[in-house]
Amino acid sequence: MQSPTIKAVFFDIDGTLLSFKTHEIPASTQEAIHKLQAKDIKVIVSTGRSINSIDHIKFLDFDGFITFNGGYCVTQEDDVLFKQAINPSDIQGVLDYAKQNPLSFSFMSEREITIHDVTPEIAGMYAHLNLPVPPLVNMETVDVSSILQTNIFLGPEEEKAFMEKVMPNSLASRWTPLFADVNPKGQSKKVGIDIFCQHFDLDLKQTMAFGDGGNDITMLQHVNIGVGMGNANPEVKEIADYITTDVDNDGVWNALKHFGVI
Repeated sequence: MQSPTIKAVFFDIDGTLLSFKTHEIPASTQEAIHKLQAKDIKVIVSTGRSINSIDHIKFLDFDGFITFNGGYCVTQEDDVLFKQAINPSDIQGVLDYAKQNPLSFSFMSEREITIHDVTPEIAGMYAHLNLPVPPLVNMETVDVSSILQTNIFLGPEEEKAFMEKVMPNSLASRWTPLFADVNPKGQSKKVGIDIFCQHFDLDLKQTMAFGDGGNDITMLQHVNIGVGMGNANPEVKEIADYITTDVDNDGVWNALKHFGVI
């Protein structure tokens, strides 16, 4: 199938670029990205991960990085295009809540990631992502104005009440039942796409994106062609323009071929 002229492709990391099974980018995906670059198509990462936890994929020379679900956008040359922290009162709310109630959470800033109350499930999650467990947060010295994203470790059934009570200025999204990514209201990967379209002078009609989790939905709906991975969550598959094979079965390569982009 021939696609519209695609000038930029946005990629989620976990479950899209990176396999959960091998913790590597499949060879077919690497080749597909090289082919995009050879055609002068921009390749941009779009992730909920911290800017501090993506070094292992930078060997592919991406043109830019949307991190913290849109909260921190930076070019390949380390030029920061956009940065938005969570409302400090919401971060203080998390600290106050955790002093009175059992709660595991992580704080992510431009400089570091810290965590509070590591359970076996949380340690297993970091192993699943092939990431080290962050150091413990010092509850007394947190700079509440510096937090770009927090992960709140609670189930979907508890999320709404927690957010309304503790973090009313923020928005939760999730790709796993274990935790929610929390960012400022109005912030999403969609915002990051607009930032890079402006930076590279691109039209949305020239964009394509790949994702698998709940935090990818706004991105997939916003671009011209939103591709859900075969291993994507059901709600992602419902809104995707096209569903490809999973990350371990050449999903990125197959979709780019299907649309005639490579």
